[in-house]
Amino acid sequence: MDFEKLKDFFAAQDRFAKKNNILVEDISEGYAKTSMVIDESHLNGADVAHGGAIFTLADFAFAMASNSYGTISLSINSSISFINGAKKGEKLIATATEIDKNYKLGSYNVEVKNQDDKIIAVFQGMVYKKDKQLIKE
Repeated sequence: MDFEKLKDFFAAQDRFAKKNNILVEDISEGYAKTSMVIDESHLNGADVAHGGAIFTLADFAFAMASNSYGTISLSINSSISFINGAKKGEKLIATATEIDKNYKLGSYNVEVKNQDDKIIAVFQGMVYKKDKQLIKE
């Protein structure tokens, strides 16, 4: 798999991640890293990062890791636990790692930490792997 091509694909084609200022940091088989600096648009009414913004960051890393083999993988289940809050200006980094996969299913863990390596959230997701290629050659 051409990981640079895949990295470029996700950076350009995932419009929701792009709208939320999420960056593609790294990708390899069963692994991905994304990041986001918390800005005004990510805050909730309590002036901390909205859970949906943190979930979106983790979900994007999960999507990249599960699609890293080049075939379309779609989430069938995901959950998140919030451990600590994050404030405006903090950089959050989501790292997704593959736990297990077979022909049709894949399971992934994602850790979201801030720039000081403080754990913000943990995410677990499972995907269904389709027989269709992600990038048309």
